[in-house]
Amino acid sequence: MSKKIYVVDDEQNIRDIICSYLKKEGFETKEFVDGESLLEEIKNGDFPDMFIIDIMMPGISGFELCNEIRKKDNTPIIIVSARDEELDRILGIEMGADDYLMKPFSPRELLARVNAIFRRVDGPGKNDKPSLPVCKDIKIYPDERRIVKISGDTETEIAFTAMEFNFITFMVTNKNKVFNRDQLLQQIWGYQYTGDDTRAVDDLVKRIRKKLDAANTEFAIETVWGYGYKVTDQSIAKE
Repeated sequence: MSKKIYVVDDEQNIRDIICSYLKKEGFETKEFVDGESLLEEIKNGDFPDMFIIDIMMPGISGFELCNEIRKKDNTPIIIVSARDEELDRILGIEMGADDYLMKPFSPRELLARVNAIFRRVDGPGKNDKPSLPVCKDIKIYPDERRIVKISGDTETEIAFTAMEFNFITFMVTNKNKVFNRDQLLQQIWGYQYTGDDTRAVDDLVKRIRKKLDAANTEFAIETVWGYGYKVTDQSIAKE
């Protein structure tokens, strides 16, 4: 079954370009001219496999739309926007977006990012039965794509987006290794960023840390100053 992608943008030509390329790639698409019409579509839980959302739209902005979607579901979100301010990119990530692409953009680059996210979401070897990584007080369920906090015999799920889940899983399963931002972009996003786009890694880590703090976990992503990030193996075990 082909994956369904909802495209939200008030510019008809942008929607036409995005949907045309997505359809050629085999995706099913549905267009929305504003956030209100999208929220009406998904109010009963009819979520697609991915959202591609513009920021600057009349009525509900793309930021607000991301926030509303995240209240209900962790479906991957890519923001496309003519705004390239650092604060806009950070806000988009904090609101729950998995990626941020500036207009004008190459449709091929958008496709690369879409496919990269789906590769991470679907993952290889779906029929495999991997062991459950445990780090300090969190446990990862790869098949179910869930991360829980362990407290005695109680497990409490922490809601992470697809990209956040992939980042944590990669870091835990590559324990005690230090990765720089370029390496993480290649491993987590699945393609090569350029220039200061490496800030996407820092933005993602900030968002993850905020959720971990809110859940009062012992697990931490450690900063290796001047280089990148790591997760130590001191409390990691396998079931």
